[in-house]
Amino acid sequence: MMESHARPAVPPDRPRTAVLAAVAVGTGALLAVPSAATAASGDPWVAQVPDSPVANVYRFTVPAEVVTEVTGVEDGQVTVQGNFGPGRAWTEFNADGEADRVATMGPLEPGLYYYQYAVRPAPGEEAVTFRNPETDPEVTAQPDLSTLFVPGPGAEWLADAAGGGELGTIEYGGGAGSEALVWTPPGYDADRAEPYPTLYLLQDEGQSHREWVELGRLKQILDNLVLDGDAEPMVVVMADGEGLSVKKDLLRELVPAVESAFRVAADPSARAIAGIGRGARTALETLVSATGAFAHVGSFSGGFDQRIGHGKARQINHRTDLIRVYGGNATDPAYDGIVELEAAFAEAGVEFQSDGSNPATGGVWETWRAGLHDFAQRLFRPVDEHGPSEGHLPFTAREVPAPGTTPTPWVDENGVVTFEAGPEFADASRVTVWGNFGPAGSWPRTPMVEQDDGSWRLSMRLEGGSYYYKFEVDGVDQKDEGNPTSVLSEPAWSTFTVAGDTLRGRYTAEAPAGERGEVGVMHYTSTAGGEERSAYVWTPPDYDADRAEAYPVLYLQHGGGQTWTDWIEVGHAHRILDNHHRQGGTVPMVVVMANGNGVDFPTEMTTRIAPAAEELYNVSADPRRRALAGLSMGSGHTLSTLWAHPGEFGYIGAMSAFGGPPEGTDVDAVNAGTELIRVYSGDRQDFTYDATLELIAAMERSGVEHEFAPIVAGPHGWDVWQKSLIDFLPRLFTATG
Repeated sequence: MMESHARPAVPPDRPRTAVLAAVAVGTGALLAVPSAATAASGDPWVAQVPDSPVANVYRFTVPAEVVTEVTGVEDGQVTVQGNFGPGRAWTEFNADGEADRVATMGPLEPGLYYYQYAVRPAPGEEAVTFRNPETDPEVTAQPDLSTLFVPGPGAEWLADAAGGGELGTIEYGGGAGSEALVWTPPGYDADRAEPYPTLYLLQDEGQSHREWVELGRLKQILDNLVLDGDAEPMVVVMADGEGLSVKKDLLRELVPAVESAFRVAADPSARAIAGIGRGARTALETLVSATGAFAHVGSFSGGFDQRIGHGKARQINHRTDLIRVYGGNATDPAYDGIVELEAAFAEAGVEFQSDGSNPATGGVWETWRAGLHDFAQRLFRPVDEHGPSEGHLPFTAREVPAPGTTPTPWVDENGVVTFEAGPEFADASRVTVWGNFGPAGSWPRTPMVEQDDGSWRLSMRLEGGSYYYKFEVDGVDQKDEGNPTSVLSEPAWSTFTVAGDTLRGRYTAEAPAGERGEVGVMHYTSTAGGEERSAYVWTPPDYDADRAEAYPVLYLQHGGGQTWTDWIEVGHAHRILDNHHRQGGTVPMVVVMANGNGVDFPTEMTTRIAPAAEELYNVSADPRRRALAGLSMGSGHTLSTLWAHPGEFGYIGAMSAFGGPPEGTDVDAVNAGTELIRVYSGDRQDFTYDATLELIAAMERSGVEHEFAPIVAGPHGWDVWQKSLIDFLPRLFTATG
């Protein structure tokens, strides 16, 4: 979903939840406040998948009877909704089953996730959200949210640190005043000779100031920085910015209360202020209306539309030590406002630093946590490097196509993909994009946002690779009619490719013109009632029909529910072959992708498909120069052919495989006549995983020589099979040249 930067992405059909009453204490009091979850999760419904060959795969198990007890909904679709999408976009996974509703996802990258459960009584109806009733609320403004912290490389700065600082609250404003959350650094000394500097943080609209701790993991970030000597010990005040005015609430009430209650400096040079969204606007307002009250100012996903004159700019520059601007990629709703802010600063002559656009994430806590981590290290100490964080991009003006004016989805140069469903769905209550955008190519449903003209849009940043998707409109599958691609076996699907330096990005990108093979169609007579069938045939760029030496040939099979077009239309096998060939990674070969549905495949393969290919193309009939591979059902076809006709195909590849050697298999003939049998599988999310393990065990018991490739992270899907094909192709025909 296209998030509002006002809060963690909440589905548009979810009722707003009243903010829980906060505990207020007297001015100056410092009481213990629970920090964010430090274990993986405090929710017993969440656990890592046991015996998983891949780390950080999580299973959410929701008892069906509890769903009914908590929500009153029977037999509705249960989902797990959270920031599990690309760039930590809010998305949802179906949880299916009988007694338990189960959703599995991963591997999750290390970091903090937030999620909730939901049940939708019927497609198009409003979902009822809930948390595990055995757990306590973790997020003040959104009590249905729970958190899941995944430790690991890259998230060390978000992990708990022994000997960290303390959290408490302070009330200010007198009477029924406002509350602020306060973090004091490790070893805070109220009698220290030198007073501590202070950082004031303001939340965005719709957030609670406590989210800096609950979702922002401020305590962990600051604890680690200070303990490691990477930030000055400081007091951090997280103020409730709701309705806060700069001169009255901030400067006349909050700041004096803090300076009275804590050993902090009253010198403006020892004060910093920053905020998210609306809080950022308030922080920036101090530059203009209270210039010099804070010497350090940070803006996270913020804009500021007040004009700054050159005289005011000179005053700001004289009295302010640091202004630094942070924000996400083009999916950040504040992106255009940040572009305008930086342009206004530049035009007025305000001296500022830009951290640049975080290319990986938008207006989400991942962006703001990274911003806080960077900003805190720059406060109250000399810093040599003033440029953007590594890998960040300039905030530049962008042109967004008007609805209905371009083919969809629209992919910009930074991999931000924008989907558009037309105004014909203006009366729908819910439109989602279902696609392989989840971890390891899994398939969440990501809500779209309705526009003023009745169309729907969704933007997300995707890594390099090929993708397939469809719209779901109130639960009904719909083709993206703005996308000209088609998939024969799945008419509602559309496809597209994103450039990028990932394995699938490199191999599924179109090769340059002149370096591509040719894809043709071969017709043959099937054993299925003598009907004419078709196969795609890829020939290499330098294919010579009259070459003296026949080309080696790979026969590549599709899976169940698919047909002969899928390896091209969804798997982009031709592009994988093109890129392998142009890089010199494979022996030049011909690849035949035929129809394996509804036939005795070993007979079909040996009496119809292979003879047709040998008649129509310059391909070898020598078993040592023939390979056979397939995915899922195609792996069963491949292996059944191997067992029935040992030695007919020198190279065998089985992806998401099953079908061990039956009794009576001539194992000696299999081993003597086969150069390579290589088996691939996804992780425990792949529903054939156990069958693949059984296949491996059966071959080991029988003495069949084989290789079991490292597990490919992901479910039973094209991401796994593309990576398997990328690995398999360079291994073919190497023994015979």
